[in-house]
Amino acid sequence: MEGGGNTMSGEQEPRSYYVGVDVGTGSVRAALVDRRGVLLAFADQPIKRWEPQFNHHEQSSEDIWDACCVVTKKVVQGIDLNQIRGLGFDATCSLVVLDKRFRPLPVNHEGDSHRNVIMWLDHRAVSQVHRINETKHSVLQYVGGVMSVEMQAPKLLWLKENLRETCWDKAGHFFDLPDFLSWKATGVTARSLCSLVCKWTYSAEKGWDDSFWKMIGLEDFVADNYNKIGKTIENLENGHLYVQV
Repeated sequence: MEGGGNTMSGEQEPRSYYVGVDVGTGSVRAALVDRRGVLLAFADQPIKRWEPQFNHHEQSSEDIWDACCVVTKKVVQGIDLNQIRGLGFDATCSLVVLDKRFRPLPVNHEGDSHRNVIMWLDHRAVSQVHRINETKHSVLQYVGGVMSVEMQAPKLLWLKENLRETCWDKAGHFFDLPDFLSWKATGVTARSLCSLVCKWTYSAEKGWDDSFWKMIGLEDFVADNYNKIGKTIENLENGHLYVQV
């Protein structure tokens, strides 16, 4: 899979590779492609799921990350790592909860901190999403006029109302799953503009709307200056990285 192409001058040019990692509901997949988009290697690895009760669906961020490492190592086997030019993550709309020291916190009544991910298909926050939509707040326009129970705001409100002592009060970081994976790979806690606009009501022009979070009962984020859900935002435009603070 290694090799080089001829440049205009006839010299050998080092080959470039890119790794894409996709986290789905039941497995993690990784692909190795060259700069033309040609698929060179593929690997997948199953991940665990828990359903402790009806409409509650949970995963483990540690299990997911371990699977990401397994598939990535498989697809880059035999490749000069200096020729890998980029690594990207794609994942479901799942919520990862960590404490102030980046350790997993339980999102369940059993207190099992290993299960610290509320999955995209989790529908425990039906009451919360109804109340959020009844506000008819203007930021809902960013998510199609009404918020889905699968998005992050209702999940966060559910945690505050149901797991105050074991989870909410101890939480230091709430990540959208792809942002969690980017943090694990880089150590940078900056959030993706794409994730926050699509699932969190963030505006690329105006940023967070304090009145929305106060209206739905999550004024904690305003007081915290949004450190727990994303104070630093990354925006990739035309190949350039912009950071909003």
